[in-house]
Amino acid sequence: MPDRFTVLIADFLEEDSIETAVLGDIATLARAHARDEAELLPRVDSADAIILFHDISRIGEPTFSRATHCRCVVRAGVGFNNVDVESATRHGVQVCNVPDYGTEEVADHAIMFLLALARKLVSTHEAIRAGAWDYRLAAGSPRLRGKTLGLVGCGRIGTATALRAQAFGLDVVVHDPYIPNGIEKALGVRRVHQLGELLEQSHFVSLHCYLNEETHHLLNAASIARMRPGTLLINTARGPVVEENALLDALDSGRIAAAGLDVVEVEPLADERIRQHPNVLLTPHTAFYSVEGYVELRTKTAQEVRRLLLGEPPRNPVNRIGGTTR
Repeated sequence: MPDRFTVLIADFLEEDSIETAVLGDIATLARAHARDEAELLPRVDSADAIILFHDISRIGEPTFSRATHCRCVVRAGVGFNNVDVESATRHGVQVCNVPDYGTEEVADHAIMFLLALARKLVSTHEAIRAGAWDYRLAAGSPRLRGKTLGLVGCGRIGTATALRAQAFGLDVVVHDPYIPNGIEKALGVRRVHQLGELLEQSHFVSLHCYLNEETHHLLNAASIARMRPGTLLINTARGPVVEENALLDALDSGRIAAAGLDVVEVEPLADERIRQHPNVLLTPHTAFYSVEGYVELRTKTAQEVRRLLLGEPPRNPVNRIGGTTR
C-alpha cells in the first residue's frame, strides 16, 4: 500500500472539504474541473481512485487504459450511465454508485410537481402577478383523492413517493419488473406487470426508473398513445427515459395535459420548445438536492472510496471484479 493515495475528483466540485474530512488521512485529493473526458485524461495517470459527478457525459476506454493505478470509480449519484462499466471491468476497476442519499428529496420533489401541476400553481400565480383575481383561473383542477398515480419504478425513491402519495388518498399503482413479489402488499399499492396497463389507468404518471437500454425512450409515441387523455407526467428520473419529440406532440394534442420535468434529454436544457412550452414546469436537475442530502451524497461517496482504497469490500458495487489486471 502506498504511503498516500491520490483521489481525483473529476468534475463539478469547487471545493473538497467534505471529501478531505473522510479521506485526508490516507489520500491527497485533486480536483480536475473537467467538462469532458478529453479534459480529464491528462489528470488520470496517478489517480488511485476517481470520484465522478455528472458534468462529464462519459468516461470509458481512453480513461481506463491510461489510469493504470486506478482501483475504483465511485459515481457520486444514483445513475452511472456516464461510466463505461464494461471497459472499467476489463481493466479491473471497481465501479460503485451512491443509491441511497437523496431518496426523501426526490420523492418530495415528485409530489411537489404533482401538487403544483394539479392545482395550477404557476399559472394562477402568474395571472395574479399580471393583475387578475378570479377563482376560475383554477378551472379544471382535479381532486387528488381517489385518482390513480402510476409509478414507473418502485425502488427506494418510488417507494418513498408511494408512501407520500397515499397520504393524499391517491390510488397508487406501480410497474417495476425488478422488485420482488409481495413488495406491493407491504406497501399497500397495486402492481401491474405491463407498462401499458399502468399508463391506461393512471391520471398521473411519475417516473422513478434507472436509465439503461431498456428504459431509454420508454415513453415514446407508442406508449404515450396508451395514456389517458389529460394525464399529468412527472419526470425526476433521467431525461432520456422520455422521447421529447413525442412528449411535445402529446402536450400539444392534450394527451398529456402538463409535465413536470427535473431532467431533460440534453442538459443543460437546449430545446427552446420545452423551455417555452406553457404546460411544462421545469427545475434544473435539483430534485436530488437539499443541504443535508448534498452532504450525505458527498460523505457516502468518499466513504466508499476509502473502503476500496483500504481493501475493504464495497457496499454499492455496480460491476463484479474477479481477477484484477492491476
